Amino acid sequence: MSAEARLRLLCRGVVQGVGFRPLVHRLARELALVGELENVAGAVRLELQGERWALEQLVRRLPAALQPPGALEPLEPDWLPPRLPAPRGLRIAAAAAQPLGPGLIAPALAADLAPCPACRAELADPASRRHRYPFISCSACGPRYSIATAEPFARAHTTLAAFPLCEACRREFEDPADRRFHAETIGCPACGPRLRLLAADGGALPGEPIAAAAALLRVGGILALQGVGGFQLLVDATQPAAVARLRRRKRRPARPFALLVGEPGWVAAEVRIGEAEERLLGSPAAPIVLLRRRHDPAAAAVVAEAVAPGSPALGVMLPASPLHQLLGAAVGRPLVATSGNPSGEPLCVDPEEARQRLGAIADAFLVHDRPIARPLDDSLVQLIDARPLLLRRARGYAPAALELPVPPPADRTVLALGGDLKAAPVLARGGRIWVAPYQGDLAGARQQRAVAAGLEELLRDQAPPELVADAHPGYVSRALAERLAERRGLPLQLVQHHRAHGLAVAAEHGLEGPLLVWAADGLGYGPGPGPSLWGGELLLLDGGGEAERLACLRPWPLPGGERAMRESRRAALGLLLAADPALLDHPGARACRDAFAEPERRLLADAVASGCNAPLTSALGRLFDAVASLLGVVQEQSFEGESGLLLEGLAHRWRERAGAGLEPEAKAEAERATLPLVLAPLVPAPLAPAPAGAAPALPLGWLDWEPPLRRLLAARAAGEDAASLAAGFHGALVASLVAAAQRAAETTGCRRVALSGGCFQNALLLQGCIDGLRAAGLEPWWPLQLPCNDGGLALGQLWAALKHRPITKSGAPS
Repeated sequence: MSAEARLRLLCRGVVQGVGFRPLVHRLARELALVGELENVAGAVRLELQGERWALEQLVRRLPAALQPPGALEPLEPDWLPPRLPAPRGLRIAAAAAQPLGPGLIAPALAADLAPCPACRAELADPASRRHRYPFISCSACGPRYSIATAEPFARAHTTLAAFPLCEACRREFEDPADRRFHAETIGCPACGPRLRLLAADGGALPGEPIAAAAALLRVGGILALQGVGGFQLLVDATQPAAVARLRRRKRRPARPFALLVGEPGWVAAEVRIGEAEERLLGSPAAPIVLLRRRHDPAAAAVVAEAVAPGSPALGVMLPASPLHQLLGAAVGRPLVATSGNPSGEPLCVDPEEARQRLGAIADAFLVHDRPIARPLDDSLVQLIDARPLLLRRARGYAPAALELPVPPPADRTVLALGGDLKAAPVLARGGRIWVAPYQGDLAGARQQRAVAAGLEELLRDQAPPELVADAHPGYVSRALAERLAERRGLPLQLVQHHRAHGLAVAAEHGLEGPLLVWAADGLGYGPGPGPSLWGGELLLLDGGGEAERLACLRPWPLPGGERAMRESRRAALGLLLAADPALLDHPGARACRDAFAEPERRLLADAVASGCNAPLTSALGRLFDAVASLLGVVQEQSFEGESGLLLEGLAHRWRERAGAGLEPEAKAEAERATLPLVLAPLVPAPLAPAPAGAAPALPLGWLDWEPPLRRLLAARAAGEDAASLAAGFHGALVASLVAAAQRAAETTGCRRVALSGGCFQNALLLQGCIDGLRAAGLEPWWPLQLPCNDGGLALGQLWAALKHRPITKSGAPS
């Protein structure tokens, strides 16, 4: 007979708010064990007593028994002598509260998840006491991160603390046989949160709130909805006038809106939805999924074109909460569901705040009395190579730890701040890595204050970390890091932007040793002589993570500096002037030329000639801008990346038409429209002098855009279609990037190629490079768990710091 024993286990991972203690309780009862199961800060503490064989079986069965979203780190059993007398029964408890602020990272919390199938069935069941209850949840679904006010996770430590359970819910909560046994977020119409529909002045509107809100949406009204992690603005996506009104009021003229649908079939005629897309849409995270548009002229459009003008995809999501599900079903049409904030500002989370900040936008407010503890935007995903690629990591994914093949050292605590765009700091602690949910851009004072407060909270609650930031001297994130380092005496390391992009891919996939990297984005600060605005860089990372620049796009001037990042016409003007000022008069340059008044154009040309406020760039994102201007697609961007998105949309539309055989001759025309960029070796002067201020001689030289520029101008002058030229431009880029990587592989012997940077959000570019690299016998790698844009930058910064201990407190670029 096995001897009696006592087992102490500290269970870490995603173990709070996911039904872990009820699971252990069921297994322990089955094995005749007694003791205590307690949520503590960052873990669940088990102290169980019984037969030694039974305790060993529990340890063996636990990891497999815990279902997603739960996740268990390796267990380290601590065997102790049995207590005498033995405890009576099994007790579920929670340790004393440790308050949480609205911080960036909460390692012990689970992600907020959409309603599970069981809760959806109850929601639709007229016989259920939770029929049509907009806050239905259980241990497998519902809010977690967004409502937690303290650790460990318990009802009393959430914004549900103000809602005592009624007798019926209490019986469920305390019954080990009930599926809601110790489900901390439960409630019902008798004891849970309640809805109200308010006018813009705060007065209550008549009628049942969901039905009245649905009626407002059906007549074209704009609704501000208090969602899971903040407010959203909703409007009927099938009414062009309503969508246009939302754009005017929100001052968001062109950036695509996301769509909320009750089921995928609502938009099946307009987008391509395969099995992989359906699985992703219906996953517990319920992200926004980018679905490729069909562009079928024979099909009647359901969704207004103004929802995503010119975009190659529609961003679609299924209901993220029972409230979304009920409202969507009540309207019965696709709804625009965009972030509830004035453009450029953080999300609204409080009803009173929302009325003040959104009062000029929304016609009514559907709110409830369950406060939001921390803001949380919707996650955004697209399928590349049949695998999900996160473009924004937020609700449904954060705050879960990253799953990396090579974990960070357990004795290092490092906090990396990322960049200014799509800010998402990363923390390494105790051998794990956590990523803050998407924080938006740090251009506005509200965002800066919110991120600064979150960083301060992180520093209060842990051992002093090492800090890492981008090397760009003008970044807000770097300034925040420098202030923290100086005030707290912390070491700070600065990491070059594109090196960090490459290291992020290396970290996610556990790639050691040499790695080729195509880092392509709008631009980032580059050190040393030559252009300081990089963004089309072929790098070689060595085993220590150091970067050698092998090649880049041929640099050209950006007239007006920062203004050229917003005005595509300036990028095109600089390109034409750098090639040959006479090209300004080329018939194919008319779209760019006509975008300027003559005096302004002459002034900018003089500035470029004198080198006044016309920094050189090698950024691929700016090349997209220039081509978009020359094709007459956009001259002044209303949002970052608009040029690239519209060019991708044109190319996608053309490829779909050509693929359907509607224009069989168009494919050949598009292939002739642009020539691949030429990999031109830089030869030391005086044999072939480089342009003034250009990059120093690089091992593989530069990709010269002038030959395809001249071909594009000629094709445009001949009247070739902008869509076919956009498709040809994408094909030229893919061929060029692949050819350069192939040349680099031959030179270095390295056959692994990382693709990272915001330009690879472009699905045509990324998938084309993946396919092309494979065909060339190379191994492509790209981000999956984190965005390829600056939202994944902090992981690369952190990886650089982990490879090299900083030696100063002020930091230096590396």
